[in-house]
Amino acid sequence: MSAATTSRGELARGGALSFVGSAISAVMGLVLIIVLGRLLGDAGSGVVLQAVGAFTIALGVARFGMDSAAIWILPRQLEDDRQLLRPTSAFLLLTSAVAGLVCAVALFAGALIVEAQAPGDPVAEAIRSIVWLLPVASVMLTALSATRALGQVTAYVLVGNVFLPSLRPLAIAAVVGLGAGALGATAAWALPLVPAALVAVIVVLIQLRRLGSATQPGFLRSGVPGRTLRYALPRVVSSGLEQLLIWVAVIIVGAIAGPAAAGVYGAASRFVAAGMIVDTALRVVVSPMFSRMLHRGDRHELESVYRTATVWLVLFSTPVYLLLAIFAPVALSLLGESFAEGQAVLIVMSVGSIVTFLAGNIHSVLLMSGRSGLAAANKAVAVAVNVALIYAFVPLWGITGAAAAWAVACALDALLASLQVRYVLKLNVSPLPGLYPLLVATLTIGIPALASRMLLGATWVGLIVAALVGGALFLAWCRWDRRRLHLGELRRPPSSPTPQG
Repeated sequence: MSAATTSRGELARGGALSFVGSAISAVMGLVLIIVLGRLLGDAGSGVVLQAVGAFTIALGVARFGMDSAAIWILPRQLEDDRQLLRPTSAFLLLTSAVAGLVCAVALFAGALIVEAQAPGDPVAEAIRSIVWLLPVASVMLTALSATRALGQVTAYVLVGNVFLPSLRPLAIAAVVGLGAGALGATAAWALPLVPAALVAVIVVLIQLRRLGSATQPGFLRSGVPGRTLRYALPRVVSSGLEQLLIWVAVIIVGAIAGPAAAGVYGAASRFVAAGMIVDTALRVVVSPMFSRMLHRGDRHELESVYRTATVWLVLFSTPVYLLLAIFAPVALSLLGESFAEGQAVLIVMSVGSIVTFLAGNIHSVLLMSGRSGLAAANKAVAVAVNVALIYAFVPLWGITGAAAAWAVACALDALLASLQVRYVLKLNVSPLPGLYPLLVATLTIGIPALASRMLLGATWVGLIVAALVGGALFLAWCRWDRRRLHLGELRRPPSSPTPQG
């Protein structure tokens, strides 16, 4: 069996587990939005989502790129420098904790300034209630990335995709049921970070102990801290910009049109984020693989895995977004009548996501090559375009304009990364592998869904019929053409134990 085939089998096995976790995370993310919408309404949800957005943007900086650095450097050390694993892991965790504390102080000061100018501002109060958990969150994310980099996807999935997302809606429902408002709901969203971080750190310590390699003395003189920081510093910028790209529209819409509009836009965008389950599942698995392959110079193997992952990403993600776009009113009805105006947002963002997926896991390839500076520059361009278009489009088209700005910015980010991987890294990547699975999903899911919408209307019955008929056609096509869609890898048993690296 060829190396590329073995790697695709590893991708399939790890991706399957990660997909289950991502699916649970997506479902619980939707439950969270439904709980907020039903219990707090659009205005209350807007306050919580703006505070969460500010916290998440700050967290992009607070983790100081140590989560990405873990994915980049630890798989390489597993290959040839195992004695450096323990001190490197300690360095990653300590750096993220210190950076998280500094960012928490900065965000707290910012909230105080806002409150001084606008006393009683609910968003600023909500931010102050959770800002002290920034270092906890940054350590948790770095620890989870380290578990994944050391070859154990299970802990990453169980803690990050199951435990934490499942606890949050339960906590919010409990505190709101006891009479708390948006402030209490925001705190309830953040508190589960504490046990999640504790578990993540314990798992990393157990993994390092099982690897059983001695610690090399003189770590600070080994060059690893300098290499790690040089890689991570551009990721600090890039990670903050990534979160800006996701959350900045919620904050700007809230500033322009008020918390109710921010709540509607934020809720609709969370449906789109929930649909990223396949992208998230594949990225969790392919990033360490790409790092190992690039370290070994296995360009052919990397290109093969990239093409397979692109086919699967488009094939399994597109049906979700087609159903969301065609039955947008049905999805948003879960939140309440006040969220109905988010239909156009859901349609535009779903179409934008499908287009962006044609680039595959291109960002992972760029980052794992060590070109974190290029990734940061791409994000800077994308965020600048996004913000400029938000201010241009929102006065014209309201929250739909913010969705269009986001879609354009995401497509631009993917295009820039694709060009850099092709012409800087000299890797053979293109959107062509994604075109055939896009056609399959459109013919089997999209057309039946449109027919069901026209015949039965935007109803739950119409959505269920579309899902059943389209799903049957989709599965039949996948079975018939499983070779071209690389689906045989999903059933192939492992030929050898999966490497820990």
